[in-house]
Amino acid sequence: MSALRVENLVKRYGGLTVTDDLSLDVHAGELHAVIGPNGAGKTTLIGQLSGELRSDGGRVLMDGRDITRMPVEKRVRHGLARSYQITSVFKPFTALENVVMAVQARRGHSFRFWRPVLSTAALTAPAQDALALAGLSARAHTPAGELAHGELRQLELAMVLACQPTLLLLDEPMAGMSQHESEAMTRLLLQLRGQYTILLVEHDMQAVFALSDRITVLVYGRALACGTADDIRNNPQVRECYLGSERGSRRAAADPRKLGVPA
Repeated sequence: MSALRVENLVKRYGGLTVTDDLSLDVHAGELHAVIGPNGAGKTTLIGQLSGELRSDGGRVLMDGRDITRMPVEKRVRHGLARSYQITSVFKPFTALENVVMAVQARRGHSFRFWRPVLSTAALTAPAQDALALAGLSARAHTPAGELAHGELRQLELAMVLACQPTLLLLDEPMAGMSQHESEAMTRLLLQLRGQYTILLVEHDMQAVFALSDRITVLVYGRALACGTADDIRNNPQVRECYLGSERGSRRAAADPRKLGVPA
């Protein structure tokens, strides 16, 4: 059984169809990347899967259960958690405090967030575990506003892990990172691969090809191709899609390897 199955998903904005009869399967325990040119519908797809965007057609099934109309909070309790392109943490609070709030939200608690909460082991223990998984234990008591950009993305990942998900939706976790930070995040995701089912939307093609068990290529809201990294690298339609969509960029045309597609 697929951990996540998308059947004929549709999302329209007026006359614009952003996801267009889109279907894909994500196997349990795999890291499945979704790539495509800007405007292909990747972030819209993540929004539909998380429940933040209502679909105009099709179905979303998680572990065989139809969650298409399920609200966001119920999807989280069912084991689905998403990260965001734009880091969304409370910067005056410490890393640990941010993750404790995620634990509270997962359990349906109101945000009774004052210092005494940090003495509650039922909240702090899973928060500390999530920080350790994200490689941030040493920064637990550092205000989020003092963290480097890469560390903020690690914190966001820790907040997602604190929800105890079985399925992670990661939307551009390496956005805005330096090469060093991207390499560190890639190593972190490699450690998580296999422990969780992960759907990854990412523009860093080097990371995508290093991490992914399978890759789906979106173009105009449809799945153009799906396969292993080698399958995608050698697919002539994918090459044409990327090179054709980037004709206006001389750098991309001159060096298609920057798009993750071999020359």
